[in-house]
Amino acid sequence: MIDRRRFIEGLGTAALTTAALVALSGPDALNFGKMSFIGAAEAQTVDAAKLLEPGPLPDQVLGKADAPVTIIEYASMTCGHCAHFHATTFPVLKEKYIDTGKVRFILREFPLDIVAKAAFMLARCAGEGKYYPLTDTLFDNQKAWAFNNNPAQALLAIAKQSGMTEQQFNACLNDAKLAGQIDEVAQRGAKEFGIDSTPTFFVNGKKISGAMTPEELDKELAPLLGAN
Repeated sequence: MIDRRRFIEGLGTAALTTAALVALSGPDALNFGKMSFIGAAEAQTVDAAKLLEPGPLPDQVLGKADAPVTIIEYASMTCGHCAHFHATTFPVLKEKYIDTGKVRFILREFPLDIVAKAAFMLARCAGEGKYYPLTDTLFDNQKAWAFNNNPAQALLAIAKQSGMTEQQFNACLNDAKLAGQIDEVAQRGAKEFGIDSTPTFFVNGKKISGAMTPEELDKELAPLLGAN
């Protein structure tokens, strides 16, 4: 895991301002590792309607609005298990279920460190229709940016490849409001839905912790889809 000092050093080489550090490191930011989960929801199933209530940020949705199954994933961009899921199982999920109208998929932010938070901020700033292409790229190249000595410079390179200028990159990481909203998404997940690890999925409200294999995904979806 990248510690805050190393990320701040990297931010300096990417010409970010002190304000960006304030945005990323607000008083409630990234306390999930220290957060007490006492009193968090322990039930293995939560109210699907409650899960879909509007949160601090609008959901980024893949798939048909009337799909019979909704899968919500809480992930951290620096989580190796999350990257593994997106490399091995997500392509199956998309081709077999999302693209065929059977599943609606939502990725929600649960950053476990400041680097993951910065990556999510960039995905939110990428522009209309670019959230999932950028998160896909970040997961695919996770080792290149999340675990090197200069994550800020590596993130800047990826952001530029997605069409973002350095000025836009800096402005995004200076966005204190967005930083706070991402914190709120994660805090809501922890307090209301009992998220304490990544990835955590909700399949029509059923809580599943850990990266599912394609076979496990099929097993979960079969009884929900029936002959669909």
